[in-house]
Amino acid sequence: MAAKEPEISPPSFRRLRTYAFDPSVATQLETAVLNVATLQIPWEQPGQAPLEPGPIDEYLEVIDIDPATGACYAPVDLDHRYLLAQDGLPPSEGNPQFHQQMVYAVARKTIAHFEQALGRVVLWSPRRIEKNGDPADKEFVRRLRIYPHALREANAYYSPEKRALLFGYFPASTTDPGRLLPGGMVFTCLSHDVVAHETTHALLDGLHRRFVEASNPDSLAFHEAFADIVALFQHFTFPEAVRHQIAHTRGDLASQNLLAELAQQFGQAIGNHGALRSAIDDIDPKTGRPDPNKYLAATEPHDRGAILVAAVFDAFLSIYKTRIADLLRIATSGSGVLPEGQLHPDLVNRLAAEANKAALHVLRMCIRALDYCPPVDMTFGEYLRALVTADYDLVPDDDLGYRIAIVEAFRLRGIYPTDVRSLSTESLRWSKPTITLPIQDLNKLWLQWKLGGNREEIHNRTIKNQQDVERWVKDKNIDKDMAKQMGLAFFDDAPASIERSQDGLPEVEIDSVRPARRVGPDGQQTTDLVIEITQSRRGYFDPQRQKDADAGKIKDPGDFNFRGGCTLLIDMETGGIRYCIGKYILSEKRLKAQREYLSQDNRETLRATYFGTGRSGDGAEPFAMLHRDFERRA
Repeated sequence: MAAKEPEISPPSFRRLRTYAFDPSVATQLETAVLNVATLQIPWEQPGQAPLEPGPIDEYLEVIDIDPATGACYAPVDLDHRYLLAQDGLPPSEGNPQFHQQMVYAVARKTIAHFEQALGRVVLWSPRRIEKNGDPADKEFVRRLRIYPHALREANAYYSPEKRALLFGYFPASTTDPGRLLPGGMVFTCLSHDVVAHETTHALLDGLHRRFVEASNPDSLAFHEAFADIVALFQHFTFPEAVRHQIAHTRGDLASQNLLAELAQQFGQAIGNHGALRSAIDDIDPKTGRPDPNKYLAATEPHDRGAILVAAVFDAFLSIYKTRIADLLRIATSGSGVLPEGQLHPDLVNRLAAEANKAALHVLRMCIRALDYCPPVDMTFGEYLRALVTADYDLVPDDDLGYRIAIVEAFRLRGIYPTDVRSLSTESLRWSKPTITLPIQDLNKLWLQWKLGGNREEIHNRTIKNQQDVERWVKDKNIDKDMAKQMGLAFFDDAPASIERSQDGLPEVEIDSVRPARRVGPDGQQTTDLVIEITQSRRGYFDPQRQKDADAGKIKDPGDFNFRGGCTLLIDMETGGIRYCIGKYILSEKRLKAQREYLSQDNRETLRATYFGTGRSGDGAEPFAMLHRDFERRA
């Protein structure tokens, strides 16, 4: 009788080699050994699409066509037994199949960080199609497309229109290429930072589709800053790189180091004398602190976003120093001053482990805070409040001072909320609203967003949830006072400039209905229902025309979209509203500020280039122009 073959479970991860930074780091003797990273990519889950050559899986589809040369490169098969046996292809600038492997591995790792922090599968921004006369129908987008060789230019961007990442390649400067070969080809798809940055744009757009709209000086800057934050802290998941840089800096990560720099090869190739951006900002030698006025003066999105990145990195450094203080006391017999010479390897390993833990904690803090943000018109100060609130909900006892470090770092950079009385963490937390809603019917919503679940089913049930919530709102379950606290105006006396539905009432759009799952350090689990409700109002540069539109005398499309609404976080156990984070649609102060921001002379070309008239549907590729403008200026 034949022996029964034992059942073998699939592995948890697929291991793939990538560049830890980019090819330029491999050309330097000191750093060459640390530039190969092996990423652990989640293995395909039962019920999800299997991995196919491309690579193509449940989330991503790599399409390697080069329009500039007309070439179509053969797709890599990561299930080939030879590649499975050696963690994929070895890093290579000249092998297109490795380029495919690189973009796939880094993008999947970035997706995994979001899913781990949020406790649910991620969905890409749906396509809005006209179906049965309804232009608001949302079509499920299973895969984000990635084109490793899409552009022959010094650019890479996320396309909201195509739901795709497009990477460029270009010759390095012939006059000032830094450590690169003059005129040598530079592939943006081989930069970990560029791939992680663009993937984060796509993930953020899938979570908050209104964040791409230029409504205040922070709005576009936040998209850029958040993408940099994710790319930056993913550096700390590469053990060899972290240990090397800890040893190189003698544990002082506040000094210039590879871990704090972004897109080195790209920056050198365009004559930037170093990385494209750095998280370590200039310090005023007189005060020993950063200049808080830089935030107010910065108007270009990358420049303004860099201040937010520097603030978050400063907070990480403070947390890291707190975590290693006992190690330094032990290593120095209590003096805290390290002796000259190289650090002991055991100390390097322990410092690196603490840096890794602190970086992952800060990264997850930053991602979790996205569920605590207003749905429109976000500012850096509001993101600070979201960070503090989200972390408090998960870890009420801040014994390591993470929240204090975040607040202090933002304060030193001049980033404040405008509606708090102090900068204590208690004041910064979103306050519990005074409204109560009859939300019993919302208990029927389907919220089974489990990791590894069927993403198309989740999308379809989410659309059903949104329709149910929209009907619930329109059934007038809330009164005018409640509506005002929710940032809404949907009664008959609302201004005529607010978009109307077919029944003549002000239109209300449910942008998202999703669960927020969190597991605390003590193993406690909490689940909130997150509902984002928005309204759109026609905005005008001329205040008189605004009054006429509000009175119904003007019915043209307007000059720009002005939006309001709220994010509701509802306790799934008690049914109580924990937070109502609103932006009032009738706020004249906000309307005036957006009007002034969009009508500034130095913003006119920017606004027209990125967003046409500023109304939905104009300017299909905002990130293409945003990145191209910055790279030319750099």
